[in-house]
Order: sequence, then structure tokens, then C-alpha cells
Amino acid sequence: MTGTIRSSEGLDARRRKLLFRSWHRGMREMDLILGSFADAEIGALTGDEIDQYERLLDIPDTEFLPIVTGECPVPADIDCAVLQKILASRRAMTF
Repeated sequence: MTGTIRSSEGLDARRRKLLFRSWHRGMREMDLILGSFADAEIGALTGDEIDQYERLLDIPDTEFLPIVTGECPVPADIDCAVLQKILASRRAMTF
């Protein structure tokens, strides 16, 4: 079980791949954070935002999780509109 609630039906190949990568990170915490974000947003992201999201998914979980949870400040070189959307999505989550 992945946890995803969104079907990849209707998404182009690149968005389907990003949705899959969001739910299969290797660290369950990141699966839940990024997978939930992708379920909600992947269909609406612009081309530029898709580029940003792809770059963010290349960051290893051990580096990205402390940023997403607020344990570490956001490095200027990765701060972008999509990261801000991810952070807002994470703050809205209840566990």
C-alpha cells in the first residue's frame, strides 16, 4: 500500500513519474509528506513548478526531512515556490 489517494490517470508521463517518486522515497515520513502534497497538487503545477519539484525530489531524504519539518532553515539555493507550497502543506497536516 502506498497511501496515495490520487490516480495517475489523466497525468502526462512526467507527472506520473513524479507522483510515483513522491510516494516511494525510502523514508516513510517523506512518503507521507511528499506523497500527500503530490496527490493534492501534481495536476495543477505549472511547467516551471514541475521543474522545481523534480529538483527537490533529487535531494536525499536525510537532508530534506529536517528542512520540511522546520528543524533546519531553508537553504537559499533550494528556496522556491514549490518548496513553499510543500512547507504550507506540511504545516496543514495533522497526525
